[in-house]
Amino acid sequence: MEAIEARPLEERSLSGWLTPRRLRHWRENLTAYLMIAPAGILIFMFGIFPVGFALFVSMHRWRLKRGDIIGLDNYTLAIGPLAYLLIFAVGVGALVWAFFQFRRVYRSMSDRPLHFWLLNLPGILLAAAGLGFVRWTVALLPNILDIADKIRGVEKTRELFVQLLNEAFAAESVLPARAAMLWAAAAAVVAFLIAVYLWRVPENPQRQFGLAAGWLGVGAAVILLPYVYSQMMAAYDAAVQAGTDPGITPQLVSISTGAVLLFIGWKLWGRAHEQDGAILFILRLAGAMVFIVGGWIMVGELPVVVASGDPDLWVGLRATLFYSMGTIPFQLGISIFLAILLFQKLKGSQFFRMMFFMPYVTPAVASAAVFRQLFSNRLQAPINAGMRFLGLDPLQWLWEPKGIFRLMATGWGFENWPSWADGPSLALVVIMIYSIWVFVGYDTVIYLAGLGNIPKEMSEAAEVDGANSWQVFRYITFPMLSPTTYFLTLISVIGTFKAFNHIWVMRLEAALGTTDTFSVVIFTEFFEKLRYGYASAMAFVLFAIILLLTYFNNKIQGSKVFYG
Repeated sequence: MEAIEARPLEERSLSGWLTPRRLRHWRENLTAYLMIAPAGILIFMFGIFPVGFALFVSMHRWRLKRGDIIGLDNYTLAIGPLAYLLIFAVGVGALVWAFFQFRRVYRSMSDRPLHFWLLNLPGILLAAAGLGFVRWTVALLPNILDIADKIRGVEKTRELFVQLLNEAFAAESVLPARAAMLWAAAAAVVAFLIAVYLWRVPENPQRQFGLAAGWLGVGAAVILLPYVYSQMMAAYDAAVQAGTDPGITPQLVSISTGAVLLFIGWKLWGRAHEQDGAILFILRLAGAMVFIVGGWIMVGELPVVVASGDPDLWVGLRATLFYSMGTIPFQLGISIFLAILLFQKLKGSQFFRMMFFMPYVTPAVASAAVFRQLFSNRLQAPINAGMRFLGLDPLQWLWEPKGIFRLMATGWGFENWPSWADGPSLALVVIMIYSIWVFVGYDTVIYLAGLGNIPKEMSEAAEVDGANSWQVFRYITFPMLSPTTYFLTLISVIGTFKAFNHIWVMRLEAALGTTDTFSVVIFTEFFEKLRYGYASAMAFVLFAIILLLTYFNNKIQGSKVFYG
């Protein structure tokens, strides 16, 4: 008894293998998961599920009410045959991500490779349970949505709704999916607990969930790639039967992409023999086959494609790019100038800080309506009245669809100005001016906070060494502000692609759609044209664009951030 008491508390065994340290570790983990569980449920209900439902809608012909499933037709209508390539790339990306996920877990337990392969069983079952939940949800949603049709023309009561809801959950098309999901979930829980019991290390649950995430990626790729292949073949057959040819450009894009995929597949195939283990050798060959098949599809099966996308979408994307490029550089440049000026503690600087920040806190609809009146095409409008006072000709402003560069060239006598160099319309330029006016104050306040974090000793030492004000800014202040600039650039890019309120207030039909950014086009399709499925597909296209822009911004600008 004395010998047992003399042992450290951490080494005393309970039930053979549960030590107080392990019990404390599990209790801490369980407490942490219980604390974040409400937030996780809210994120799923109001974040993940709405996105999944929008994806479900985008696969249907949906105008006020649910129609038939049309697959990728909404995406091809929006961006043309590029949709096939992008979704195929998503499927391949899911496989690549799964490979890196498996490799990360394998390296974390490389001393016991047998455990890695055995832990894949609960990982597969957990992934199957997740995919089973998605399948059950997809089967259940149509039955729930059809309740609206069933209660039409009858007295609507709570009892009737509960009855129809129970019938939806018990529908013949739903029961098999629910049974498969429950069996997979039960098997996953049993396998998870057995694995935790057999390998009593704190990292075991994280490894199982990591493997499950990898298998989810594999499952997504297995679903996406054959589906995209079938859709591409259907488009190919329709084009052949119709005898249509979209021209040489899509064919060149398709063949070039296929050649790149074939090259990657050939490289993977040639290096498969370098793998030590048989499993890694087989995985390398499987990955090579995926790229080779993808290349064959692009080169041999898609030289003929259908349509070229919705022109309204490309016009909206063009307007969004103009809006983004015409606001962010000026917005940040003016903000950093004002921040440095106000940081000098000049007399009245606090008042000017408040004044510059006021446009940001002013309701967007009200301030946009005021700008609309300021830039009216009436001769008595304030801006036109000021131009007339200066001896300049009044302009149409928000009513002008012509590009600003074309207007300038015409004013200078260049009548044969090329259409591709028109630039943003004058109406869109007015909206850019409004956006700069609103967000300069916010960016200035953030820059002021960044300036406050720069040690004064650095600039004082540089001045002692003979540096002038410009050199201090160029080599000290500006590099030290790079984290602030990176943050503001990131949120500005995302914000310009999501901007809607002020654009909707200031847009006019006379501008001929030149002010309709991507978000406005989506809103119009959804609320005016009532094309719910197509609008949902366009929303996912916008999401992909924002994701790519954020990724490239992280790679290009994020690598140049200096944190001191």
